[in-house]
Parts: sequence; structure tokens; C-alpha cells
Amino acid sequence: MEAVILSGVLRRASANVTVASVEPRLDVEASLGTRLVADALISDCSDQIFDLVALPGGMPGSARLRDCEELRRITSKQAEERRLYGAICAAPAVVLQPWGLLKRKQMTCHPAFMDKLPSFRAVKTSTQVSGELTTSRGPGTAFEFALSLVEQLYGIDAAGEVGESLLMHTDDGHPRKEEFNEVEWRFENIPRALIPVANGSEEIEAVILMDILRRANVNVVVASVEKSMQVITRHNTRIIADQSIGDASELTYDLIILPGGAAGIERLRKSRVIKKLLKEQKSAGRIYGAICSSPTVLQKQGLLMDKRATAHPDVISQLTGQPAEGAGVIIDGKLITCRGLGNVMDFSLAIVSKLFGHGRARSVAEGMVFEYPKS
Repeated sequence: MEAVILSGVLRRASANVTVASVEPRLDVEASLGTRLVADALISDCSDQIFDLVALPGGMPGSARLRDCEELRRITSKQAEERRLYGAICAAPAVVLQPWGLLKRKQMTCHPAFMDKLPSFRAVKTSTQVSGELTTSRGPGTAFEFALSLVEQLYGIDAAGEVGESLLMHTDDGHPRKEEFNEVEWRFENIPRALIPVANGSEEIEAVILMDILRRANVNVVVASVEKSMQVITRHNTRIIADQSIGDASELTYDLIILPGGAAGIERLRKSRVIKKLLKEQKSAGRIYGAICSSPTVLQKQGLLMDKRATAHPDVISQLTGQPAEGAGVIIDGKLITCRGLGNVMDFSLAIVSKLFGHGRARSVAEGMVFEYPKS
């Protein structure tokens, strides 16, 4: 989640981002089973000069970064030459501290690793800037971390513009979530979720959703509607799906959720398999939902009729049912929709809360260092 949010936000700011693998191959399995394909091997980056080197967290990923000698040389040179570098979650304590790159700096990290930092310089702020070093606490602070780096690279106006495009402003007086026609979402067995992805899908939305659901012990299947299992997302992050949509369609799912991304939505809309699965999902009284502009896919199939739903401000006028422009997350019976990127963590946790109760959602949020309502 941290790696994808970081690269996605920086690319929105027009940064030339290289995602580098410290493994002997480009494809890596990140935490909770997300499979990504890097742009380059770390060895390909050794002679380049970067304006920023930023390290995602995760375990054992952080330990793998720490043990990579090439990455240590690149990051140490970055610090010595007073160029920007940063780390989030476990990485400040597990990677930068052993490398000696936190000296005379204030820093933060995930609460579970704070005892590994020098106590007189460790702080509990969500994101901490100290000279060329920026550190942050976890997945729940990854957007703030990334936008802080955008501000340092491009200025406060650019960071504000990117933040607005992400719909990050939550102080508009609207509730984070509203629910209508409340019904229970309860399952005796582990719920199974389908997340279809396509070339052009919004990578941050898809990865946050699959990551949070897996943290809550949902059985998540990421299915490609392309001929290849590898999809190239909206901002050129390459994700390897678990199955093709054809193979995935042989199973029944307790919930099906569509991520956004304009080009990806068009690919999902044209998929006959997706159309069939969604119609069967509603007729069987099972859960379905959509994020950002993908509620328009549900709209085209008549799946929002007499339903309250939200969508990205650019497309919500296309919803002809009962569009709801207030909260970032709208639940209506077995339908759940989300306004946009800035609301996806709330959206994913709302699903967890409906499936398992508010206590499970709170526990998942705390593990991510994400502020979530106590009740």
C-alpha cells in the first residue's frame, strides 16, 4: 500500500518515478499477497542521481531493503550529498537507523518500532520533516507522507493541487459515511471478494481495497479482464492479478467491488463476464460496490435503480437513481459506493465493519495508523 500510494502520488505531480526491486527479479510479492512488477533492478540505479530516494515499510520487506548493499550505498550517498530521502512505517527504524542515516535528525515510524529509535529524537507526529529526511508512521499516513514529499520537490501549491485531485479534503462538514436501508452483512465462513482490474485501473484504489480486506481476513481474488495476468494501471504501476476473469467467474463471491480509473472502467464496462457477474450478484442479493467513477458501470447496467449512491464529482451527475453528494462513503442495503481516492480507506474499513463489526475495523485501522471513529 505504501509503495503504490507513494509512487502514484508522486507521478500525479509529474515526478519521473523509478520503482526498483532489490530482489534478483522485477516481480515482487509485497505484504498481504499484492504482486507488483518493478520498473528496474536496484543494480540498474547505482549510477543515477535522484532528487529523492523514498523507502516503503512492511515486514519482512524493510529487512530485505536493509540487507541490500546497493540500496544502502545509493541512500547513504543521497544523505551525504544533502538530497531528499525518506522512509515510512518500519523502514526508518529497520533500514535507516542501522545504516546510521538518522543521526542528528528528528524522526518517526510505526508505533511498533518506536523503541528501536533514539528516544530523545523520536517523535509521534504522523509525518516528520527534518532537513533532507522525511519519515512517517504507516499506511494510514502514506498520503500525507507522499504529499509532504511533493511539497518539498515542487512547492506548496503543487502539493495542494495534487491533494485536491485526490479528494483529500475531509473538513467540508460532511460525514465520512452514511447508510440507508440498513441490513446485516454476516457470513458463517470467510467472505470471498472479487476485485476486477484492467489496463488503466486506478492502482491506489485497487491496492488499498485488496490490502485492507486481506488484513481483515477476507479471501480476496484480484482478476484481470485483460488477456495477460499483468495489468498496467493508470499511473503505470504494473500489478499481477491472481486469476483471469474467466477463471475467477467459476466461483461465487460474497462481494464484488470495482475500482476506478477512466480507461480501466471502459475495459470493465466492455467485459461480458463482468456484466454477467454483477447482474447475478444483485439478483442473488449479494454485496456489490464501486469506487470513484466506476459507479457509472453499475449505472449502465441498471444496478443503481432506486439506490442511494455516490461517485467522483466529475461523474456523479450521470447517476440517475438517488445520487448522494454528502458523505465520502454511501451504503444502501447491499450496495456500497465511494466518492474517490481520498475516501478509499474509509470505504474499505466500512466494508470490514459491515462484515465483521466495528471492533475489527478499528483494529485494522490502528495497525495502519489510520484515524478511525471510535464508534
